[in-house]
Amino acid sequence: MNTSLLAQAANEARGLAMDAVHKCSSGHLGLPLGAADIGAVLFGDKLFCDPADPQWLNRDRFILSAGHGSMFLYGWLHLSGYDLPLEQVKNFRVLHSTTPGHPEFRETPGVECTTGPLGQGVGNAVGYALSGKMAAARYNTAEHKILDHHVIALAGDGCLQEGVAREAVAFAAHNGLDNLIVIFDSNDVTLDAMAKVTQSEDTQALFTALGWDAVTVDGHDLAALGAAIDKAKADDNGRPKLLIAKTIIAKGIPEVAGTAKGHGEGGAKFVDAAKKGLGLPEGAHFYVSDEVKSYFADLKAKRAAAHANWNQTFEAWAAANPAKAAELKAAREGGLKADDLLKLVPEYPAEGKAATRNSGGEILNHIAKAVPHLVTGSADLFGSTKNYLKDGGDYSAANPTGRNIWFGIREHAMGSICNGIAYDGLFLASGATFLVFADYCRPSIRLAALAQLPVTYIFTHDSVGVGEDGPTHQPVETVSGLRVIPNLDVIRPGDAEEAAAAFAQAFSRADGPTLLALSRQDLPHQGHVSAAVRRQGTLKGAYVLVQESAPLEAIVIATGSEVQWAVEAAKGRPGVRVVSMPCMEIFDRQPQAYRDEVLPPACTKRVAIEAGVTGLWWKYVGTQGKVIGIDRFGMSAPGNTVFKELGITAEAVVEALA
Repeated sequence: MNTSLLAQAANEARGLAMDAVHKCSSGHLGLPLGAADIGAVLFGDKLFCDPADPQWLNRDRFILSAGHGSMFLYGWLHLSGYDLPLEQVKNFRVLHSTTPGHPEFRETPGVECTTGPLGQGVGNAVGYALSGKMAAARYNTAEHKILDHHVIALAGDGCLQEGVAREAVAFAAHNGLDNLIVIFDSNDVTLDAMAKVTQSEDTQALFTALGWDAVTVDGHDLAALGAAIDKAKADDNGRPKLLIAKTIIAKGIPEVAGTAKGHGEGGAKFVDAAKKGLGLPEGAHFYVSDEVKSYFADLKAKRAAAHANWNQTFEAWAAANPAKAAELKAAREGGLKADDLLKLVPEYPAEGKAATRNSGGEILNHIAKAVPHLVTGSADLFGSTKNYLKDGGDYSAANPTGRNIWFGIREHAMGSICNGIAYDGLFLASGATFLVFADYCRPSIRLAALAQLPVTYIFTHDSVGVGEDGPTHQPVETVSGLRVIPNLDVIRPGDAEEAAAAFAQAFSRADGPTLLALSRQDLPHQGHVSAAVRRQGTLKGAYVLVQESAPLEAIVIATGSEVQWAVEAAKGRPGVRVVSMPCMEIFDRQPQAYRDEVLPPACTKRVAIEAGVTGLWWKYVGTQGKVIGIDRFGMSAPGNTVFKELGITAEAVVEALA
């Protein structure tokens, strides 16, 4: 490792960060300056990557968990030859640039995940590492090792203080993710004050106790950093690695270095003198020396050659293992179709009843048999959420091919880990808990929607039908609260056939996450309508479940467990149409002609019923309509008693139609 050249590159990376933040008068200088030497070692030597192919299968995954330090990442991506030209670095935080304020997945080559909220990147890194372990166990052979990469995350005090990170690092240790390296930029500073104001734990002892290998190193000593990273990569000992890199925040700007003022853009006004102190040419902006350009050009060529050598191994592997190669290709390309997945699920009897959590478990198992890259997990609730893959095996360090992931009581980490799996793009990730606990993983769900990740949430116990557990477990506001997240599809099926379509839709969706809200209590099969109609109607978000047999007088719209009450209320009323609307978001994406066909604008007498808050239903019933719902918290009693007490009944629909 050419430490003198890389030290020069680190100072030039500092200069890029100073100029970018100074130009837009916005951003964070502390981490890009303080961790520049870490960047030099990683991007200048230790990362196994190919800037010409940012999605190379066997690349090391680098995740900047402390996403506010985005100029750290942009600077090093530019220097090391990714498709991030200097003009984009100059346009830091400018509208439509590829250098937004925090790293955004899909927007910048080399950015592995969207990291803004602190701690999420740590959870994402754990998901990446889990994906890597599962993939290596599934695809490597004794003759050909095609996957042996590492996942490296850079995190700060803020990341490690967040609960999501604490949950995730415990999971990582328990599951033996020794392909994970977290570099802790330990500068003893948080945004408001010195870190000692809010923390006093011994981080090395804490992580060691959790089951990590943890060491402390001088974050400005390039040789020591390089040696620590080499050792972390070499130790396949079942323990993830924490490198506590002691750094000086905003190093290079003496006026703010080592203080809380160095965190943000506070040091920008001192950059001219600071750059001079770093040995950068006076008056030059966004300066990169010919020596550094030449070094990274040579390194890029060497990395491309290593990639080419790997390609030969991969081609030999594919020729020797055509079935594995076909499975991996299908997993990476995606392209599952809902109609094809539905063919895997037998139709349910016209008569009978089932909780959609139970039918959902059956449906999931049918689909999983034909989709080997589908994995699922639960937050210590497999017995209740019913999403266990019966022949899938349990993931563990000893059984990395297992498809059932035991997340423990860690809903927030479950969400961020599922996101990491989805970012990696080798497995279809799904996670389960009670719907009311969506609030514990909502930040991760929001980021999945923002980053367009195909994660499926299998959330059960979807209403006051939970019953005796009472208001703490009855998610009256939760479904509507989730529906307002852009790009999240929330599907609440009303019977087993709708559930079949809901699962098929979820696992075929490629541009965002889907949340399935499933019932604890039994729901009657709506067998008066064919399974095909219910399935296809669900794929469109809403459909006519009960067709009027006389001139249309009124429409009742229902979802989930309340569909049964709408159907009951329509009996003997030939002019009443019942519309089942399992998913508002999918219905709203349908052509206007279809929406008008289902909800004819001329019919203004409309009633909507759902066992939850009423606010979102008014856009479908209009000012002349009525909404039957629950704009309060629930109560502890048997489920049917709660429904009756809160007015979620067929009788309430009949009264509203009067």
